[in-house]
Amino acid sequence: MRFLAETTSDGVSERLFTLGDVPGVLWSPAGAVGGRPLVLLGHGGGGHKRHAGLVARARRCVTAYGFAVAAVDAPGHGDRPRSEQDEWFTTEIGALLAAGEPVSPEVVRHTADLAARAVPEWRAVLDALRELDEVGAEHPVGYWGLSLGSVIGLPLVAAEPRIAAAVLGLAGDDSLAAAAARVTVPVEFLLQWEDELVPREAGLALFDTLGSREKTLHANPGGHGDVPAFELEGAARFFERQLRVAP
Repeated sequence: MRFLAETTSDGVSERLFTLGDVPGVLWSPAGAVGGRPLVLLGHGGGGHKRHAGLVARARRCVTAYGFAVAAVDAPGHGDRPRSEQDEWFTTEIGALLAAGEPVSPEVVRHTADLAARAVPEWRAVLDALRELDEVGAEHPVGYWGLSLGSVIGLPLVAAEPRIAAAVLGLAGDDSLAAAAARVTVPVEFLLQWEDELVPREAGLALFDTLGSREKTLHANPGGHGDVPAFELEGAARFFERQLRVAP
């Protein structure tokens, strides 16, 4: 892991890094000494590691709960090179949202391919982060990701025993069922009732398939991009409970 730049504001350190060809960012309390729980953030399709929503979420987790938080660019996103297929995917997601249509089989296949590449990358990043003094290897890890972040997050959480809790949602497809069935950690699952990309029946079926004994469904009115702000704050409190860190 190679750190490239660091900025500090309002008590939060933000450091850009690369691990191989994977660019990422780590937020932590400024001057932090000793380990702490870590939350991994997965961005949505067409997004990137420093999307405004992710940055706000990360800073809230650091300042309110003392977590370390990390995000990386998924393949074909952010600062990573894009193939013609990656460019098509970004354009197609925007077109489907504008038209109020569900994801196409081609989009499903592309996101499955992204997940297959992203999961081993995330696991390598997690290995490197837990060697840092301000993270450490003794504390639990959480994962937050909606939409594409869930398509990547479900197989990651299923495969990674160091992840102790997850916030997932805005996803639903038969291709995710096998990974969902292997997830056993506590999960909060978010669903938008009028989601243009993910029919509610598909989201409900995916929630039902989750193998976790402790899982809660948070359904709200609105479309794919209309997740209420209180759900995002609630997710931070969920991690505070599950990762057992005092505010």
